[in-house]
Amino acid sequence: MNISIVCIGLLGLLVTGLGLYVSLGRGASNTTIGSSDDPTDSLHKRVRAHGNAAEYCAILAVLIYVAGLHAPGLWVSTLMVAAVLSRYLHMVGMLASPTLAAPHPLRFVGALGTYATGIALSIRVVWLGLAPLLA
Repeated sequence: MNISIVCIGLLGLLVTGLGLYVSLGRGASNTTIGSSDDPTDSLHKRVRAHGNAAEYCAILAVLIYVAGLHAPGLWVSTLMVAAVLSRYLHMVGMLASPTLAAPHPLRFVGALGTYATGIALSIRVVWLGLAPLLA
């Protein structure tokens, strides 16, 4: 269960840290609400990175928690770590990109990793729920 706890903590740090980063950006730009729609605007990138993390990290945390309750083994533990790494790569890709209007390799890899690990963890959790019924 330790690996799942660490992964959940890292997802929490990601969302909370990005929220703080948005607040700092708001203070620096004297913007209290909203942001420009300009895909090159720093505050816009921060807001979208935070929003995207909030959208995916919550469900990943739940999936990691449930999968971690049932002696996850190496391959499930690897999925958990890969899910967290994918979210961090995605965040770096969004913030490092000169514009959100164009693809960035880290953003792409992070998104692909998020989808793959999210689907795999979802299947694992469904299996954990169905296994006793099928035994």
